[in-house]
Amino acid sequence: TATPAGNQRPAANATATAVVLPSTSADYLNNPAPPYPRQSKRLGEEGTVVIRVLITAEGRAEKAEIRTSSGHARLDDTALTTVKAWRFVPGKRNGLPEAMWFNVPIRFVLD
Repeated sequence: TATPAGNQRPAANATATAVVLPSTSADYLNNPAPPYPRQSKRLGEEGTVVIRVLITAEGRAEKAEIRTSSGHARLDDTALTTVKAWRFVPGKRNGLPEAMWFNVPIRFVLD
C-alpha cells in the first residue's frame, strides 16, 4: 500500500500498489581503449577522465561530455573522442531498450 504525500490519508478501504518497472543500466560492448597521447606519455601525464554519455536505445553515443577532468586537456580530449565512437548495450526499462545517460571512467596510467 502507499500513502499520498502531505497530510492526506486514504479512506479506510482504499489501497494502492506501487509498480516499479525493472530497469537495467547501459553497458559496454567490446570497444577499443583510447590511445595514450604521445606527448602526455613524454610529460608523464596520468589521470582518470569521467565521460558522461547519452546512449540511444540503439546503443550509439548521441551526446558526450566531460563530467570529471583528468586535469590534462590532451587526456580529456582523447577520452571524449574515443567514447563518442563507441557502441553500447542500451539500458532497458520494462524489457525495452531506452536512451539513458551513462558515466564512463577512462584511466590513463603509465607503465
